[in-house]
Amino acid sequence: MGTKQEAVVNGTQYKQMLLGAYQSFEKNYVTINNLNVFPVPDGDTGTNMLHTMRSVAETVSTLETTNIGEVGQAAARSAVLGARGNSGVILSQLLYGIGKGLAGKEAVSINQIGKAFQYGILYAYRAVSKPVEGTILTVARGIAKGTYHAVRSGADVKELLKEALLVGRAELARTPELLPALKEAGVVDAGGQGLLVFFEGCLAGLTGDAPPLVESASTQAEVFGHTGELDLEYPYCTEFVVHDVEVSEKEIKKTLQAMGNSLIVGIVYDLVKVHIHSKNPGEVLRKAIEWGSLHDIKIDNMADQHQKKLFAITKSVTPKSGLAVLSVAAGDGIADIMKSIGAEEVIYGGQSMNPPVEDFMKHIESGNAEQYIILPNNKNIVLAVQQVKKLLGTKQVDFIPTTNLAQGLAALLAFDKNKTMIENIMAMKERAKNARSASCSIAVRDSVVNGIKVKKGQYLGLIEEKIVGAADSLEEAAELTLAAAAKDAELISLYYGSDLTGGQAESLAEMLRAKNEEWEIELLQGGQPLYPLLIVIE
Repeated sequence: MGTKQEAVVNGTQYKQMLLGAYQSFEKNYVTINNLNVFPVPDGDTGTNMLHTMRSVAETVSTLETTNIGEVGQAAARSAVLGARGNSGVILSQLLYGIGKGLAGKEAVSINQIGKAFQYGILYAYRAVSKPVEGTILTVARGIAKGTYHAVRSGADVKELLKEALLVGRAELARTPELLPALKEAGVVDAGGQGLLVFFEGCLAGLTGDAPPLVESASTQAEVFGHTGELDLEYPYCTEFVVHDVEVSEKEIKKTLQAMGNSLIVGIVYDLVKVHIHSKNPGEVLRKAIEWGSLHDIKIDNMADQHQKKLFAITKSVTPKSGLAVLSVAAGDGIADIMKSIGAEEVIYGGQSMNPPVEDFMKHIESGNAEQYIILPNNKNIVLAVQQVKKLLGTKQVDFIPTTNLAQGLAALLAFDKNKTMIENIMAMKERAKNARSASCSIAVRDSVVNGIKVKKGQYLGLIEEKIVGAADSLEEAAELTLAAAAKDAELISLYYGSDLTGGQAESLAEMLRAKNEEWEIELLQGGQPLYPLLIVIE
């Protein structure tokens, strides 16, 4: 036992292990992808891990040093810079933790490399803001136990990796019992499988053998056969790297946790890699730029990707028929309301989130209707919709030039799928024309508009797109807006945004009712960013 503990692993051997891990992902990334339960962008677990390891392989293959601490540091830094998706960020933190364990050492004993692997698992676990059992983290914990017992028993490095894999495979087999979505789809966790592929590659790289081919637990058709509705409260998958960071990991996590979910923060020295699902990627990036310089920004709309991939599975058996409405919504609550009153498809967009022509094309191509009427609901989206109509032709697509929420909802209420497209266009345009809209937003700079002095951070009252006043509180702004816009209103609908809680919104509505007993006010959760209130006046 004592002799084996004196055995050393140097930088050359660690490079071989990392290159073996990359080759293992090259061979198995498709199999890992096929284990994903939901087909969304950061669901391509194998591809994301492959790209992360490719960055590592490109870096370490050019290193001439045999110092294992230097190899570990270079691998960790390149992993963070090359990480893609949540699985890639978790993998980068595994390598960061291993690098921390190897830091300052020329070579390491079996005891030291075993501890380095356990550091790696710890950092991978810490990267996830809300750990969930039945995922890569469950497998990671099993691997940590395996390495611990192997070190205690006096194993050499090959035996250590074999023991880690043995326990890891047992934990991977348990993941369907821990996570109902996996059990329903009949698969093990993709990230956990990817972690085993990493360690299998490390072993193969060390022994000089070819990495093994992982047997798939199911086919892609079976996994993607799960076509339940995808719950995307936070539809934008946002990733970026921040250089020269001086704030703490704790502060970064605390700030970002309030902005979305699926948060993973990877840190290597003065670099931070962030993966988050958010409603408003612009707000996330605006906060992140306060910490340092932003690089490698990537934003995916997961709702669009989900629809596209589901279509690829079902298009051969789902014939297109009938007429439907494709409406743009700025928030989840608004999207749900639009669906409930007649929108077949909803695409996320609005101020600061103008969906491109391609997004509309994908929704229409993946939809079940033969014809679509599009409601842009924002003046900055109308031109994109016009282009969609040109590209797909008037027989398939037409649109109502709605520029705000009130017009969009009014047009939807006039839609009748049993009538022709031309009949609907006429009725919907007429209804939208009479709709009245107002809103409250927040000033992003000092200005003078319509003779009104506005200071950055003040709340603005708008009727349609015209600023009618500025105030230091949302309550004041809402009151002055309604006073100007709702003199003869029968019903005022307040759609509150993502920055307000239900309690805050209810208090605001009660205050407005008390200000004017003639105002009949209806409160609805809109979930839109940037605009605390969108107001529909009838």
